[in-house]
Amino acid sequence: MQTRLPKLTPSGIQRVTFVIDVLILVAASFVASSGSGEVHWKVALAMSATAAIVWAIASRILRHYDVTNGRGFLGDIALTLVLLATVAIPLWLLRPLVSHYAMTTEMTRFVAIMLPGVLWVRLRGTGVRLWRQRPVEQLLVVGVGSLGRLTHRELRDAGKRQEVIGHLRFEDEQNGSRLQAPVLGTIKELERVLRERVVNEVYFASNAAQHRDEVQAAIRSCEKFGIPFAIPACGYRFARAKPAHEDAIPDGYVHYLSVRNKPIQRAIKRMIDIAASFTALALLSPLLLGTAIAIKLSSRGPLLFKQVRVGQHGRLFHMLKFRSMVVNAEALKDKLLAKNEMSGPVFKMVKDPRITAVGRFIRKYSIDELPQLVNVLRGDMALVGPRPPIPAEVEKYEAWQRRRLSVRPGLTCVWQVSGRNQISFEEWMLLDMRYIDHWSLGQDLELILKTVPVVLSGRGAS
Repeated sequence: MQTRLPKLTPSGIQRVTFVIDVLILVAASFVASSGSGEVHWKVALAMSATAAIVWAIASRILRHYDVTNGRGFLGDIALTLVLLATVAIPLWLLRPLVSHYAMTTEMTRFVAIMLPGVLWVRLRGTGVRLWRQRPVEQLLVVGVGSLGRLTHRELRDAGKRQEVIGHLRFEDEQNGSRLQAPVLGTIKELERVLRERVVNEVYFASNAAQHRDEVQAAIRSCEKFGIPFAIPACGYRFARAKPAHEDAIPDGYVHYLSVRNKPIQRAIKRMIDIAASFTALALLSPLLLGTAIAIKLSSRGPLLFKQVRVGQHGRLFHMLKFRSMVVNAEALKDKLLAKNEMSGPVFKMVKDPRITAVGRFIRKYSIDELPQLVNVLRGDMALVGPRPPIPAEVEKYEAWQRRRLSVRPGLTCVWQVSGRNQISFEEWMLLDMRYIDHWSLGQDLELILKTVPVVLSGRGAS
C-alpha cells in the first residue's frame, strides 16, 4: 500500500529549499576542489563551510526564505542571483590561502554547478508559487446599480490577479442587492476609503449625465492621491459587438493614470537598484562592520533599529537603520513633542537628547541609513524616491500629500539635496510631488550624484 507524503506548507517548502540549496553549495565545493581524480579535502571543507555560512547569514538578512517577503517572482530570482554572487566573492578572496591549487579552475567549476543548481531548485520550489501568488490588484467600484454589478462580475471573471474590495454608492442609489462585495459608503467618502485601504484603481460605474458632478469631484480626489481610475468608454453595453481596437478599451473602460507610466524605465530602475545596492554593500562592508562595533561598544541595545514605515500604495514594511538613539527613544518622544523644530507631522530636533554620541556622528553623515541598502535589495525601497514616512505621519497628511505614496520610497530624493531638515514640511512635500511628476532615470542619476557631496559634508542633517 502506497503512503502519500504530507503536502508541505509554503513555509515548509522554504525550509526544504534552504537545506537543498546548502547541499548544492557543498556538492559544488567538493566537485570544484577535485582534480586529477583526487579531492583536495582542506580546500573542499574550507569552501563548503564558507559557502554555507555566508549563504545562511545573507539569506537571513535579506529574508530570502521568508514566505511573506512580497518580492514577487522576478524580484525573488534577482535576489537569488545576488545571494549567489555574495557567496562567490568570499570564495574568490580565499585564493591566497590555497595558492598551491588552481583556484581559477575551482571557481569556474563551482559556479558551473552552483548557479544552475540553485536556480533550478528556486524555480521549482518557490518560483511557481510566487508566480501564482503574485500581488493581487485591489480594485474599488463606485456604483451599486446594474453597471456596478456587471463591472464587478467582468473584473472577477477576467482571469487576472485582481479583486474588488468593495463598492461605493452614488447619492441617488440605495444599498445594492446581489452585490458580491461590501458597500463601503457613498462616493463622498472616497477619500476616507483611500486613506484606510490599499486601492490600486477606482472604477466609476456611472451614468455620465446623471452623476457628472459627483464623478468629477471624485476624479479630483483620485488625482490628489495619485490613484489610477477608469470611466466607462460608452454609455451602452454590448452582448456581441466589440470595439474596432480592443486594446484601447479591453474592459469597456478608459483608464487614466495620475502618475506618469514608464514601464521600461521602471524595470531598468529596479535592475539598477539591485546591482547598485549589492555593490555598495560589498564596497562599504568595512565601514558597516566598524559602525556596528562602535554602536555595540558605546551603548547597550540592538545593533539595528527596525521601524514600521509606509511604502508604495500604503503597504507597510520594516525599514532598517543603525541604532543611533537610546533603547527607549520611542517612549521618550512623547515628552519631547513640544520641542519639535519641524513643521507638519514630522518630528525633528537639532539637539535631540535621545541620540547617542556615536549616533550623532553617523546621523550627521547618514551612515545610519546604510542598512536601508538591504531594504532596496528586498524591494521595499528604491535608491531614489520620496523618504518613507511612519504611519502616524501619514494619518495627518492632507489628501494631496498622500500622492507621494504612489511610488516606491527611496534612500534619497530632492529633499536630501535641498537642505534636508532646514526646509519646511510643506516645501518637502512639494519637492516630492515635483519629483513624481517629472521622474526619469536621468533625474535619478542626477540626484544620486548630488547626494554624495551633501552626505559627505553632513549639510542640513541632525
